[in-house]
Amino acid sequence: MNDDVRLEEVLKVLERLKELSADHILLIEGAKDREALAHVGIDGDMFQIQSGGGPIKAAEYVESHGGKAVILTDWDRRGGSLCRQLRDILGRDNPDIDCQVREDLATLTRHYIKDIESVDSLVDRLSGTTF
Repeated sequence: MNDDVRLEEVLKVLERLKELSADHILLIEGAKDREALAHVGIDGDMFQIQSGGGPIKAAEYVESHGGKAVILTDWDRRGGSLCRQLRDILGRDNPDIDCQVREDLATLTRHYIKDIESVDSLVDRLSGTTF
């Protein structure tokens, strides 16, 4: 996949994430993730798992705020483990819990970046622009 196609696909995933952020809580690992998402135009209700008390507190927050969430942990070993924990706590078969955005971003960017906090710099690099 060349960089132009990769950029187009990443932007499609980010657009889907932006749509989901209207009524889903974005479960992120930390403050740098929030900043990176803001730089690519994604805001909304975000829960920082690290500073927010861990996966159980994150799940409680999701349940008390409508029960819909997008899990956006990093795609390293630790992020994968955290994603599985969240998925187990929130319900593996729960259709209101989205892991697909994370999986799509990981697949598209695996050889370039390993975390949400680098998404803005990747988009910047692939597009040749600065946010």
